[in-house]
Amino acid sequence: MNDRPPSDRPLHVLVVDDSALVRQAMSSLITEAQGMSVRVAADPLIAMRKMAQQRPDVIVLDLEMPRMDGLSFLRKIMASDPIPVVICSSYAARGTRNALRALEHGAVEVLAKPKLGLRGFSQQAATEMLDTIRAAAQAQLRPRAPAPVSPPAPRFTADAVLSPKAGAPREIAGEVIVAIGASTGGPEALRQLLEVLPEETPGIVIVQHMPEPFTTTFAERLNRRCRIEVREAAEGDRVLRGRALIAPGNRHTMVVAAGNGYRIEVAEGPLVCRHRPSVDVLFRSVAQAAGARSVGVIMTGMGDDGATGIVEMKRAGAATIAQDEATCIVFGMPREAIARGGVDTVVPLGELPAVILSRAYGKR
Repeated sequence: MNDRPPSDRPLHVLVVDDSALVRQAMSSLITEAQGMSVRVAADPLIAMRKMAQQRPDVIVLDLEMPRMDGLSFLRKIMASDPIPVVICSSYAARGTRNALRALEHGAVEVLAKPKLGLRGFSQQAATEMLDTIRAAAQAQLRPRAPAPVSPPAPRFTADAVLSPKAGAPREIAGEVIVAIGASTGGPEALRQLLEVLPEETPGIVIVQHMPEPFTTTFAERLNRRCRIEVREAAEGDRVLRGRALIAPGNRHTMVVAAGNGYRIEVAEGPLVCRHRPSVDVLFRSVAQAAGARSVGVIMTGMGDDGATGIVEMKRAGAATIAQDEATCIVFGMPREAIARGGVDTVVPLGELPAVILSRAYGKR
């Protein structure tokens, strides 16, 4: 773990992208942000020369570049001098698969490359980019005081998507479901969790903050590795034992009671806690639909998405679990959930599968 940079200097970011337009837009965005400085490079070979002159705190890296591709450069960084890397990839299918491979090779986060307008990034894309860079710096440079933040975009709660309901939920006999929320560091943590779960695992619904193009491929890769079925959630899907459903990127995902089981609803709507899908929206829906026959799990991630929702799940009688700080890439989401009193149990990543199954089986 690297030491934090001195507080009297800004967070230094190196942008590596062969598009001059992207480099210019990223440079403007980061320069205007408080507490950051930026340098740019058109390819990894130029980047290595600049890294020798000044070691960056975070690298924002494209995957498709001349002379050396981004994935090869990432492997080189991680083998010699690990630095937090944020992948900023295109929407191409091949790039999507490579972006997920990058997470396996040590990248902290993956972002879809934003479309540039006449004035550069949209407000939403700019906020997401700056938040992700700060999260990446925390992941590698902990303990570290948060960098000064730009004025926040408007924040919505789960009320904007799903209204609170009074009274106890209608619990369905014999059916227990597990709701999981994760963000920065989540793809690799989820892989480790889901790979060891047995076929008889209760139905799982997951919100992983991830761009729209990546969730389908992410689910497909997990499905090939896991004993349980893993797929991207779709409207009307049933939540079944031995199945994990991953919320599609850019859509809120909710669980509703249906007959003798549960099904998925997928909806648009505003960003909740700056995210769509939002963990708070999923957790509230599970509290309302399943109540005490549910287990809520909050995992590695920056921010506070899920903290309110897991409190609602606990009040409805759910068992609630958080990943511990030592095994989180970023402890923000679990820390906030714990601070608000929404978590019963805090365990390392390696113990999560056994604890989830224990709590779920105990509710049957």
